[in-house]
Amino acid sequence: MDDYNVIMVKALADRLAEAFAEELHLRVRRELWGYSRDEDLQTDDLLKIKYDGIRPAPGYPSQPDHTEKTTMWHVTDAFAKTGIELTESLAMTPAASVSGLYFAHPSSTYFAVGKIQKDQVADYASRKSESLETVERWLSPVLAYEPA
Repeated sequence: MDDYNVIMVKALADRLAEAFAEELHLRVRRELWGYSRDEDLQTDDLLKIKYDGIRPAPGYPSQPDHTEKTTMWHVTDAFAKTGIELTESLAMTPAASVSGLYFAHPSSTYFAVGKIQKDQVADYASRKSESLETVERWLSPVLAYEPA
């Protein structure tokens, strides 16, 4: 396969993984957890997040700490059940993989964590039993200061 087709196959695999994640979230809302059994939204409403509940994921604005993936993998035994691995930088392999959490509460909304101060990072590091330097490295995009 030439380079162009490799790129196209990978892009298609990424889109299919995201599409399945959306389908699974729909099934959770309507069938598995059943808190929105009568939901009948049009595509435009889905894009505007008019449904109840959210599915944030590590590394996104509402959950910037990628290291929480290790907790998810441990608790769910994700590798044994799916074969999806985490790299040293906590990227998922195969690349066309998605992960996230489901929150069903009707008042759940997406949000973005703003810039955080050193006292917040120190408190978070303490609660995670991690060094300040390690947490600063993982949260560097949302730090409101330059680490020492």
